[in-house]
Amino acid sequence: SNDLGLDRGALTGSRIVKFERTGPRLLMVQPNYRFRALTDNPAEARTVTDAFARSVLWAFPIGATTAGRVLVDFTEFLVRDANEIAGRLRPGSYRFEAGRSSVYMPMTTAFPKNTEMEAELTFVRQPAGAGGPGGAGPGGGGRGGPGGQFFEGVGSVAATAEAASLRVHHSIVELPDAKYKPRVFDPRSGFGEMSFVNYSAPLGSPMTQRFIRRHRLEKKDPSASVSDAVKPIVYYLDPGAPEPIRSALLEGARWWNQAFEAAGYRNAFRVEMLPDGVSPLDIRYNVINWVHRSTRGWSTGGSVADPRTGEIIKGVVTLGSLRIRQDYLIAEGLLSPYKTGDETPPELREWGIARIRQLSAHEVGHTHSKVYDVGIGEWDKAAIIFGYQDFPAGTDEPRALVQILDEAWKRDLRYMTNQDLGVNPRVDQWSNGTDPAVELTRMMAVRRAALSNFGEQAIRRGQPLAQMEEVLVPLYLHHRYQVEAAASAVGGIHYIYAMRGDGRQPLKPVPAGDQIAAIDALVQTVKPSELALPATVLKNLPPRPSGYDPHRELFPRYTGSMFDAITPAVVAADLTISLLLNPARAARLVEQHALDHTLPGLDAVIDRLVAATFKAMPANRYEAEIARATQRVVVEHLMTLTTESPMSQVRAIATWKLRQRIGLGTVPADSGDGAHAQLLAADIKRFLERPSAPIPRMEIPSAPPGAPIGEPAMDWLRWTEIECSDAGSGS
Repeated sequence: SNDLGLDRGALTGSRIVKFERTGPRLLMVQPNYRFRALTDNPAEARTVTDAFARSVLWAFPIGATTAGRVLVDFTEFLVRDANEIAGRLRPGSYRFEAGRSSVYMPMTTAFPKNTEMEAELTFVRQPAGAGGPGGAGPGGGGRGGPGGQFFEGVGSVAATAEAASLRVHHSIVELPDAKYKPRVFDPRSGFGEMSFVNYSAPLGSPMTQRFIRRHRLEKKDPSASVSDAVKPIVYYLDPGAPEPIRSALLEGARWWNQAFEAAGYRNAFRVEMLPDGVSPLDIRYNVINWVHRSTRGWSTGGSVADPRTGEIIKGVVTLGSLRIRQDYLIAEGLLSPYKTGDETPPELREWGIARIRQLSAHEVGHTHSKVYDVGIGEWDKAAIIFGYQDFPAGTDEPRALVQILDEAWKRDLRYMTNQDLGVNPRVDQWSNGTDPAVELTRMMAVRRAALSNFGEQAIRRGQPLAQMEEVLVPLYLHHRYQVEAAASAVGGIHYIYAMRGDGRQPLKPVPAGDQIAAIDALVQTVKPSELALPATVLKNLPPRPSGYDPHRELFPRYTGSMFDAITPAVVAADLTISLLLNPARAARLVEQHALDHTLPGLDAVIDRLVAATFKAMPANRYEAEIARATQRVVVEHLMTLTTESPMSQVRAIATWKLRQRIGLGTVPADSGDGAHAQLLAADIKRFLERPSAPIPRMEIPSAPPGAPIGEPAMDWLRWTEIECSDAGSGS
């Protein structure tokens, strides 16, 4: 379940431990590696060890002793809720039940350098828990009004909500030898970092030491420009992945060998099928897991790494099986391919398979290629060269590493992460092109054309017509990620991970023309004509039949079982309006206008939104109702800015716009506009007079889940860390 966050094969943390005998007990101790003294002076090292506490994790009673070895019982250590799973199980209250838990012997075994142990743990719902079997309340599959979201609780995924039994695996692993050489971290490299504080660092040098996380890789012939590896990096694919998905996953992950070849290694990165009988949790195997969930969710990468050096011990990639089905759904909406209703259009399969190849490569090492290209990207090669390039003896390695990144810069290859989302218009998820405003305009045209052709040809013959809504949702919100990209230009900054001495401009505001173009493109998305659904769609979407219950992937509705023609427009408009009136963006707009009056300020952006919504010219009564709904969304977000923005000037401008700039006019009292205008004016007046008093506020309906869907691949300027995959590029 995505809502519970418990995945098959997921990592839950790793640590270095040592065992110490103390009288009749054996202690499992975790040393503190976050604070160190890298020195030859034992007394200096001891001052750091004594200053920062270690952790005694467990005490085992010693059952027997033979020739210096001790026998202990691990059962109590294994059969417990070490990961605090009980607190994550909802709805209701769950407790760990030791009497229904046991060591799982099929996955408990020993090897020369690792011991693998597993336990099946049972968690029991308490009588006082909310809901009941199957779940009422927040976990029972209901939606709390049009703004609520479905919650997949224990009862939705376990055999029964009364008791859920999960298996938890532990690996006790011999540490790697000391021959691995750490490599210094550079934020521009694309690698994840591990760090610690070195209290013996010379004065004037940084105390925090940072290294990249990567696999150990050595050439058989260090003198050769291209050599086989002493021990290749091997990832093993879950045999549970079916064909043709299996072949696509193998192919995509194997692309990484191209990057290692560029770094001077021959056949150094391999992807094979996991052998029969091998657990994907066995520490000796880097794995690509094919994971099923009750609802779609992220595919991720993670690792077990040595906290002393950053060496990756085990890579774990988790690929959600529903992702390809969502891509298939997007293709159905864009193409409406079922002319007779019985076809199996090959382009849909090709679309999904191309995407799954990219997903495999991305999560194994975070590829940055163009969408649907075959092969690794140019940035990936540069990153692997940085992480794995061997240097001849006597080389100034830090200088050589900087030269690698300088060469990448000359080819316009740059690296940034999702911490830069929403601020730097060159950093966006699932965004096409290099001009976000131009691409948003193009994408709206694609959306408009696909909606005009949308109808029963989007689903197969024999499906209930109500299921057209599943296909309609991602099509109607097709532009949602490009809206985010365009909004990042408004109050945005072009910046890089600048280093002193690199001679590059660290930052500059997005030019006024680009910001205005982005604002123009964004306000077009809230026009009633863009938000109105085609009449052919509304005439053919009946209520859902028995057996086809509502779920989170549908639009919320005020209309009961009937499809709601207005709420999708509110959802889509809110995507744009909430981004433009985001408190942090509002503060940046105030500041940039103060520093450079040619750049748009917050008041100008609000004026554009007000004009686009309050001065819209609806073509019919349906569009007029949409216009009134979007006007309410603007007012609600202005109210939020006046009370929740940490910047006083943002609150001041938002208050002023509510008071002075929203002209509601005078219209006949019996018209829809008149009723809307009177209520809006009264609500604004009450809010301004008593902003802290509870007054009726509109609950803006939440959009159906977005990520992870949409344009899937991210090139070198459009990359995001999810949970970092440590294979390949190490990031």
